[in-house]
Amino acid sequence: MLVERYMGEFASLLVDYCVEARDGDEAFVRFPLPGLPLARAVAGELFSRGAMARLQLDDEVVAELFYRRAPGSLLERLSPIDEFIMERATVLVSIVSPLQTRHLTSVDPDRLAAVSKARARLTEVFMERSARGELRWVVTAYPSPAMAQEAGMSLLELEDLLVSALKLREGDPVSAWRRQAERQERVSSLLSRGSELKVEGPGVDLLLRVDGRRWINDDGKRNMPGGEVFTGPHEDATEGYIEFDFPALYRGAELERVRLVFKKGEVVDARALRGEELLKKLLSVDEGARRLGEAAFGLNYGITRGTKIVLLDEKIGGTMHLALGASYPETGGTNKSAIHLDLVKDLRRRAVVKLDGDVVFRDGRFIEDYL
Repeated sequence: MLVERYMGEFASLLVDYCVEARDGDEAFVRFPLPGLPLARAVAGELFSRGAMARLQLDDEVVAELFYRRAPGSLLERLSPIDEFIMERATVLVSIVSPLQTRHLTSVDPDRLAAVSKARARLTEVFMERSARGELRWVVTAYPSPAMAQEAGMSLLELEDLLVSALKLREGDPVSAWRRQAERQERVSSLLSRGSELKVEGPGVDLLLRVDGRRWINDDGKRNMPGGEVFTGPHEDATEGYIEFDFPALYRGAELERVRLVFKKGEVVDARALRGEELLKKLLSVDEGARRLGEAAFGLNYGITRGTKIVLLDEKIGGTMHLALGASYPETGGTNKSAIHLDLVKDLRRRAVVKLDGDVVFRDGRFIEDYL
């Protein structure tokens, strides 16, 4: 197994580079059953650094039972234990490795939306503590047969893609990620000098205001694989339309060919080839759900194709993704919501991005002269 061959390097990359674990940390490692080998390896590395590690199994069967059987009062309740963990943990490692990916497909969208609303406080605490540097976190992926099937790949193909995306073959993955960080920092610096982004191409004509907002360099410290720069666009200024090319999974339910129309920052029309009912339910969760919390460019050219795993798809080199809902406060974004729904747009063919009228990005690449 390709990933198992690099398990030591993978776990060390997460613990030392991503979350910078240290003596006295209170760490939680969340994982579905197929991710257990990586969770164990990470726990061992955390213990070696003097961090207390606790493993939390996120089981899809239990999740489905909760959504199907829990009374409405339970769906709307926030667990004080979950809140305590989010308020006290100093390190959080989340492993994406589903045993199944469609377990919530037939669950009533109203029940999914109710839980999202109830857990809004967790999202708020997470965002605030992350922005203050009190919570160091990373989300990563470990290949499972269900992920491979969803991606239309064999398990070995998916493993090979993930090893490349993680830069585990490069001898010294940490140095490779530092080089990636340096290049992305040039992109962040370029975008930080502008006020207005215009995205034009097949299926998109969109205007975003970003003046005064900070572009964050995701160099693998929070997502591994990393490979994006992101900001929080002005909440009341997005205009135009965008059609997203890659399907997205939201708690096991698929959203495909989503099309959004914005006026004064708000979604005024939302459609989807698949999952339209869920999309509209999510947009109605709260006031912030109809506005953007994030705009980002994918810059990891080791990921070349869609997988329906948003952690990977949003990093595909040459793409852009937008997130409806909660902003990351460190960007300067102020949108608050119980949801954060990432949707990915392919910009690798016949697409341009203009920064204050200048074309700085064409057909999937930022133009070197501007960097």
